[in-house]
Amino acid sequence: MNSVSSQAAAPGRIRSLPPQLVNQIAAGEVVERPASVVKELLENSLDAGARRISIEVEQGGVRLIRITDDGAGIAADDLPLAVHSHATSKLSEMADLERVATLGFRGEALASIGSVARVRIRSRTRDAGHACEISGDGGGAWSDPQPAAHPEGTTVEVRDLFFNTPGRRKFLRTERTEFGHLETVVRRIGLSRSDVSLKLLHNGKPVFALPAGRDREALDRRVAELCGGDFLENSLFVEHESAGLSLWGWVAEPHFSRSQADLQHFFVNGRMVRDRLVAHAVRQAYGDVLYGQRHPAYVLHLEMDPALVDVNAHPQKHEVRFREQRLVHDFLFRTLHEALAHTRAGETPGASTATSPPPPDGTNTTAPVQSGMPLGVAEPGPSSSAGSSPAGPYATGPSAMSPGPAGWPSRAGDRGPVVAEETDTETMPPLGYALAQLHGVYILAQNAEGLVLVDMHAAHERIVYERMKREFDSEGVMSQPLLVPLELAVSTREADLAEEAHEEFARLGLELDRAGPEQLRLRQVPVQLRNADPETLVRDLLSDLAVHGRTRRLADSVDEVLSTMACHGSVRANRRLSVEEMNALLRDMERTDRSGQCNHGRPTWVRLSMEELDRMFLRGR
Repeated sequence: MNSVSSQAAAPGRIRSLPPQLVNQIAAGEVVERPASVVKELLENSLDAGARRISIEVEQGGVRLIRITDDGAGIAADDLPLAVHSHATSKLSEMADLERVATLGFRGEALASIGSVARVRIRSRTRDAGHACEISGDGGGAWSDPQPAAHPEGTTVEVRDLFFNTPGRRKFLRTERTEFGHLETVVRRIGLSRSDVSLKLLHNGKPVFALPAGRDREALDRRVAELCGGDFLENSLFVEHESAGLSLWGWVAEPHFSRSQADLQHFFVNGRMVRDRLVAHAVRQAYGDVLYGQRHPAYVLHLEMDPALVDVNAHPQKHEVRFREQRLVHDFLFRTLHEALAHTRAGETPGASTATSPPPPDGTNTTAPVQSGMPLGVAEPGPSSSAGSSPAGPYATGPSAMSPGPAGWPSRAGDRGPVVAEETDTETMPPLGYALAQLHGVYILAQNAEGLVLVDMHAAHERIVYERMKREFDSEGVMSQPLLVPLELAVSTREADLAEEAHEEFARLGLELDRAGPEQLRLRQVPVQLRNADPETLVRDLLSDLAVHGRTRRLADSVDEVLSTMACHGSVRANRRLSVEEMNALLRDMERTDRSGQCNHGRPTWVRLSMEELDRMFLRGR
């Protein structure tokens, strides 16, 4: 060991740290960069009841951060105490900490910021004759309150961040990068509180000005401004309450997925959080409609009793702990899963609103079939038999399910060009009527807006898959006993989890008993999973229970099997379909949940409007 390491490791006498050093250590947890300062000060403004907030920054916030609000202000006598560590007006006893309803509550923000920057605070309460001002030099010394001119509210100026801690300052990035982080914080605050007007300026130039508003139109404008008009146009508005929980906001349709998780905003009682349980529930809700490793986009607000969520789980309050984890997970999953289920082919993007998803009680929530026949099955004609072809129902004879308008070809063997007659666009179905088949892979159809292209295999795969899932849910899980019960050695905690979840496993067709303190015995598995590796499955299930408090791995495994079966049972490429069969497929797509994507998350259809076609061919120019 070298001498430097020896000296560093040598113990010294125990002594109290100087208050300034204590605050600088605390600042390491609270103040990471200029964006952290803005977050803390904005939260203070919101807690003070501000309705108008102005944020001015220079050099990405390193040189100057000035935040002005019209909140309740700080009394002159309270100003010296406001900059002391752990001084707050938001908590008074332990009971308050157990149901925190404010964004800030520890009272360490101003003291921490004042230990690593030069700070000036001017504030005036409603009943005060004038404002007062206090300033700190970054070295622990604060001036006495002095009279100042200021309207009701507070202005906090933070200059020369980390000027006295060069080791921290060298970790800051470029001005552009730091301002990017700061702007993200302001955008998130803007998404959390549409009832507050926000104005942001950087180096004297306005970045955005967000007017306040509480109605749906104002909410939409705020989301479009901060997340982009494309997000709003391709999102579903969700609003649901159940079991003491309320969820509302916007979830993007599956086709509007992202390569990065950069458009995911989740708020709990107005607080922006990043939570693994939330991320897991949202990801599961998108399930088999998200392609590959794409990421969903959303702006969601969860409101609940503050006593049921612990916001004191992270120094920067980015993470929370839910006291009823399973309830919250199920509520989020079922609400979003139901909303996304109705993203059907042919619907106008962003047109759907989910307002009454099922309660998180574990009951079957499958929507009933909306036609007299199972989805994905074309009604056979007098001389045909449904299901007679291994290529799927749409390879059978003519269908009477959804014939085209009068004048369209009706002979099953007609493979020539199809010319559409004038039809009433007001009564035309969303996906229109089939025109022809392209290279045995795509269906070309005409609807009221223009041209529709459908990947017939992908579309039929989804139709068959959703039908099989409904049949599976209605008939229940059929189990198959193992010839020789499987003995598994597990930890005591895993055995406890398996014992607690015995009934849930049984409902899914898995008979798993405790055979000892660290021993489990598997007696039967679902028929659909008879060829799976049962030991790996059980261990994965227990891992899910340990991390998330519940598991959907078994249900997901069943879905994977059904998806594979649907893929093999759907219309294959290069299979010629009659016009009636193509139209029947289009009608089933319009009725089938999640039919905008195949089982693997790929799109099943695209639409080209007449305006887009005109632009392609330079018409009207």
